[in-house]
Amino acid sequence: QVQLVESGGGLVQPGGSLRLSCVASGFTFRSYVMSWYSQAPGKERELVAGITTTGGITNHLASVKGRFTISRDNAKNTVYLQMNSLKPEDTAVYFCKAANPFSGYEYWGQGTQVTVSS
Repeated sequence: QVQLVESGGGLVQPGGSLRLSCVASGFTFRSYVMSWYSQAPGKERELVAGITTTGGITNHLASVKGRFTISRDNAKNTVYLQMNSLKPEDTAVYFCKAANPFSGYEYWGQGTQVTVSS
């Protein structure tokens, strides 16, 4: 069955770093555009970063540009989000999403909590 399993979240001090991972199984990973979303308490889920199927093109939310970097390893069926210079306002649950640009199928992971606090 299709699975997206995120890991790497946790509690970190402001200015710290985390690397989130999302391992995919049950579908052809390399055919899917991958994205990371965040959802803070009481707020809507928001797109943080996306990456094309080959990894050739990425985009990042303006507020995380220069701090977060999305990447993928199609050989490992994994997408990453490197998060540097973390701020308290980055605190949220982070979800990965897989989307097939042709079929329209989408899959979501269960999320991983990131808390930035001193």
